[in-house]
Amino acid sequence: MAHLLFLAGITVFVPVFLGLRRIAVVRGGKRLAVEVAAWAGLLGSAAVAVQAVIDLAVGFVAADEQAMSDLFGRVQDVPGVMPLVYTVVPMLFWFGLLGLVTLLAFFRRDLVRAWAPVAVLAGTVLMAMSLDLLPAGALCIGLALIPVRQGLPH
Repeated sequence: MAHLLFLAGITVFVPVFLGLRRIAVVRGGKRLAVEVAAWAGLLGSAAVAVQAVIDLAVGFVAADEQAMSDLFGRVQDVPGVMPLVYTVVPMLFWFGLLGLVTLLAFFRRDLVRAWAPVAVLAGTVLMAMSLDLLPAGALCIGLALIPVRQGLPH
């Protein structure tokens, strides 16, 4: 159940990244920076979603913990899977989110408060420290994004 909620949660960030990208309304190099951050976040979201789907599939087909361990081992032994799904690319979600919120704190001060990047960073650090801190980290990120909602089209 937790993995299904996690998959739903990460999927919710697709419109968040697209909405933040849309409200940037900047040009030139600033636009490029916004695009890079948004697409990095989206790519990271996709990797995290694939990770959750793999976890769900392995849990569904494995008969016991040993079978799960064996299946995970086989999946992770496929060349490229570890960096693409488990280590490097998923980090782009966090870098993209932090980068995009930071850029918008400079470019759209009317919508993104100066403290928002600090809240996103705090939330990210809390979640990285312990799974027990996921709710506190999510609260930090949610608080950072609440003021942005007013700038999004309804």
